[in-house]
Amino acid sequence: MSERTDRELLAAHVAGDRDAFGVLFTRHRDRMWAVALRTMGNHEDAADGLQDGMIAAYRRASSYRGDAAVTTWLHRVVVNACLDRLRAGKVRRADPLPDDLDERSGRGSLVAADPSGTPDPADVAVRHERRGVVLDALATLPPEQRAALVLVDMEGYPVAEAAVMLDCPVGTVKSRCSRGRARLAELLAPLLDAERDADDVPARNPVPPAPVSPGDPPRGPPVS
Repeated sequence: MSERTDRELLAAHVAGDRDAFGVLFTRHRDRMWAVALRTMGNHEDAADGLQDGMIAAYRRASSYRGDAAVTTWLHRVVVNACLDRLRAGKVRRADPLPDDLDERSGRGSLVAADPSGTPDPADVAVRHERRGVVLDALATLPPEQRAALVLVDMEGYPVAEAAVMLDCPVGTVKSRCSRGRARLAELLAPLLDAERDADDVPARNPVPPAPVSPGDPPRGPPVS
């Protein structure tokens, strides 16, 4: 028997299959977790938001009309649950932001992975610091702007699909992203300036001497 599609799993759940929803959730868990984590800002709130969303999806599965992909519908439910928590102030704002986002999802990494598979420790430290600054800035945005940027810029969803997830017009998503990007650019200006200045610093090591050919005379101080 071939693997059931998302729609078949959701329909089976509505029909009474006790295992179908668990299979569906497991299939898309990592991507929904990444969205919840970036939207909420820490592990505990992300877990609460994801749990709220999954309970709502489990109970309201019969309301799925089929006018969007099941994954889009699931993300919409999860994002709404996260936004509800943010609007209600049910968040742990003092908690540190997570540093394992890229391990949770292969999409929209804030920091590109090292192609060699053996990153330099100094590079890792710089990346962690940069990622922390970006996430701290993201956490200051209004919930709706944050959710739009997470979906479009970090998770890579098309604006039209993000609009379905956020239950708003496409123009509203574009506007939220535009305002959010402008605010992030303002907040991250010191980081960008520091990196630009670092790139402009000349190398401290002197230029190495040209190699000596076997036939060249030996180099040294002039002989008087």
